[in-house]
Amino acid sequence: MRRREFLVGGAMLAGAIAPSRAVDSPAPSPDGLDRITAYFDNEVGSGRLPGAVILIQQHGEPVYLKSFGVRDTRTGLAMTPDTIFAIHSMTKPITCLGAMMLIDEGKLALTDPVSKYIPLFADTKVGLELTEPDGKLKLGLVPLVRPVTIEDLLRHTSGITYDYIGAEWIEQAYKTADIFENPLDNRVFADRIAKLPLARQPGTLWRYGHSTDVLGRVIEIISGQTLYQFLKQRIFDPLGMNSTNFVLATEDELARMARPLPNDYILLAGERERLDHPDWQSGGGGLLSTITDYQRFSQMLLNGGAFAGRRYLSPAAFKAMTTDHIGPGSGVGRDYFYFPGDGFGYGYGLAVRTDPGNAKPPPPGSLGELKWDSGSGTYFGVDPKLDMVYLMMQQTQNERGRITPAFKALVYDCYPPPLRRP
Repeated sequence: MRRREFLVGGAMLAGAIAPSRAVDSPAPSPDGLDRITAYFDNEVGSGRLPGAVILIQQHGEPVYLKSFGVRDTRTGLAMTPDTIFAIHSMTKPITCLGAMMLIDEGKLALTDPVSKYIPLFADTKVGLELTEPDGKLKLGLVPLVRPVTIEDLLRHTSGITYDYIGAEWIEQAYKTADIFENPLDNRVFADRIAKLPLARQPGTLWRYGHSTDVLGRVIEIISGQTLYQFLKQRIFDPLGMNSTNFVLATEDELARMARPLPNDYILLAGERERLDHPDWQSGGGGLLSTITDYQRFSQMLLNGGAFAGRRYLSPAAFKAMTTDHIGPGSGVGRDYFYFPGDGFGYGYGLAVRTDPGNAKPPPPGSLGELKWDSGSGTYFGVDPKLDMVYLMMQQTQNERGRITPAFKALVYDCYPPPLRRP
């Protein structure tokens, strides 16, 4: 590819990356990389996207790093590799790494009931929609068959949901509880969640929700630190993720923040909600980061839990984190809201490619790849087969459902046909 497309980013990354194990795989084709450039040039030029930053890294070195468009259409400031993005649910893998580190050290156990740390969970019930004789629906409550465990929080089988996922009673219960009312921090939030009914019995269904937020509170209780203090000490500072935080602290950081288009109302509402709760360090969706920060986290995963001579997880803990725990024999069901998608299982905070899937042809990728994305349009993938990480940073809720699969297909189309599919 043309060196000018990643020279600035390459200089930022040089010397920071511990190359992962060598893999006999080809480099991406220049024509394929040009198609990525053309795609995002068109997205920005057509006005569907204010800007984006794209990174592909192979064998520990950047092979493509390019910025498109602007951070903010109001200011016209150019998108750059140090632009800060609200990464929403890409916070989850980081929080789960923190929990796995505590498990690795024997300070936390997968089988621990959450009530051991947050006592209100001892009284949590499961919601059940009942039909009365007159045909009206009402909410019934039944006891837990077993306690919610730390593993349930890690793999989204706790029964804790988001207010917009599932039955109408869930939305109404969350609205009535006003769980985002200020003052709000992780202690208050976890206690509020514990008082709400679960959508299902623990361990029976993969259901996306506030599980990782509750996990963030467990980390605080065990560590005696705020979630940010713990993540900063144990993950951000050692990895060199110097621009990753829950809040913007300086004028420079404010100027570097990416903003969605003015008509991206859902994402703008989410940003207002984040700003309205500056003390809430949401382990499930509150972090802000840059592509150059998140690539370090991604490379650590590709390296099997190590980076630049430092190990973050033992091989056994890393294998546990990146192994499917909800597949056949687990007793965990899937429904319409199964967001890992076709061909993917789920580990502890990460989707894991387990099979080609049902689509014909199968979606692009490799068996064993790891991934997650976010409601703000950010995405990352880790592919051990190609010794590659690839990331997309953008701020769009309106277009992410279309752009995300297109981006992944473009990345894999850079490689010969046998390597495009699992």
